[in-house]
Amino acid sequence: MTDVRDARRKRLYYRSTYTGTKETDVLLGGFAARHLAELDDQQLADYEKLLEIDDPRLYKWATSQETPPPEYDTSVLRLIQAFELVTD
Repeated sequence: MTDVRDARRKRLYYRSTYTGTKETDVLLGGFAARHLAELDDQQLADYEKLLEIDDPRLYKWATSQETPPPEYDTSVLRLIQAFELVTD
């Protein structure tokens, strides 16, 4: 089971870093590197669902510029919104 979960996390990490827009790639790639290992199965499913959203809309939700519909307003989205990307 761990191998399946690890493969899922690797796939999600890759999708997080190649979303289509640089801003979203940087934000979600950093978030995925920091948090994917600690997400449970439901949170991973919620994250997968978020990655299906078009980049401009997801970026607006992640940066709290726009309110997401209730079905996307999950603990994972709130983690993304609270995530602070630290760069050198």
